[in-house]
Amino acid sequence: MQRFAEMFTDPGSDPRAEVPTLSDERTMLAASLRRQRETLVLKCSGLDAEAMALRSVDFSGLSLLGLVRHLADVEHRWFRLRLAGHDGPAPFSTVDEPDSAFDRAVPDAARTEEAWRAWREEVDFAERFVAEAADLDVSAVDPWQGRVSLRWVMLHMVEEYARHNGHADLLRQGVDGAVGL
Repeated sequence: MQRFAEMFTDPGSDPRAEVPTLSDERTMLAASLRRQRETLVLKCSGLDAEAMALRSVDFSGLSLLGLVRHLADVEHRWFRLRLAGHDGPAPFSTVDEPDSAFDRAVPDAARTEEAWRAWREEVDFAERFVAEAADLDVSAVDPWQGRVSLRWVMLHMVEEYARHNGHADLLRQGVDGAVGL
């Protein structure tokens, strides 16, 4: 009998990188965040635009596509705007429409590709920023949290992805029954 957690992907062929158990802090944080990002990709793998946009939990407006769009915005906010000090709008949400990352997640192939492109661009920027930062104490001021360090942002991002990957588990199961890791 197959275990519940083994149904989505075979643990022996899990494509996600392992997180080192003995390493320096930056390496461990970066690997933990990378694994959470890879988990999001895994949860969305093999789905077309319609399945990505499906709100499969009937009492919620969440979809896998909405999560990808939202996480592109979150990556943008913390790494590009706050820590790097860049200017520019978030990829999907606005001040006037803070939930548009979710609300405008519609079943359209071009919009789905746009979401993945924006997410990858923000992840690439964040990974470069982390790799090039002098140390984890690099900091910036956030209107919501006050002064935050790169260390705090990375921990927060692991938490953000872990929470949303839990949502993705339920959403994916509602799409096609796939569950697991």
